[in-house]
Amino acid sequence: MAKKTKFYVVWEGNKTGIFKTWKECQKHIKGYSGAKYKSFGSMREAEDAFSGSYFDAITPTKKKQIDPSLAGIPVWKSIAVDAACSGNPGLMEYQGVDTSTGKRLFHLGPLQHGTNNVGEFLALVHGLAFLQQHKSTLPIYTDSKIAMAWIKAKKCRTKLAKLPANTKLFELIARGEKWLKNNTFDTEILKWETKAWGEIPADFGRK
Repeated sequence: MAKKTKFYVVWEGNKTGIFKTWKECQKHIKGYSGAKYKSFGSMREAEDAFSGSYFDAITPTKKKQIDPSLAGIPVWKSIAVDAACSGNPGLMEYQGVDTSTGKRLFHLGPLQHGTNNVGEFLALVHGLAFLQQHKSTLPIYTDSKIAMAWIKAKKCRTKLAKLPANTKLFELIARGEKWLKNNTFDTEILKWETKAWGEIPADFGRK
């Protein structure tokens, strides 16, 4: 039986981030008093946990399973956004599509040294600006609760380190935050219920 891949999140240590091996994780917590770290079964889980706090990650929560009969059906007259990232950090891109047809409405990337959460945030901002520009009252779907929270806060709360490789990415983040602070919108931001409806139409299909 193949060994299940794990991803290790280090919130406090000699170096913070997400690491793909226990050996690498150990290197960054060894000798660090009060190191905070935890393993996860998927990169998406690790990214979501790293964006939050260590204490949230270790607090047991009962995951609510969505009953398809109660989830209803999607609002097909809408747009949907999603991001994809190869590695963490890695090459990141995002896109927005017509939910009912899958027709691409906008796309950006790939950009170096990004994360999926940052991409989800930028995709939502782009989508909101797109709808405003086209004077559209359509709602917008995302499958990221983190991105929805960051939009509400008007702040990209990423812990991604600023490097020369991702200068453009941080310029986009700053532009997105500025847009949120300088614009008002009535667009309804909806959560795409993946467990009931399958992958969001804007998904890049790389899972």
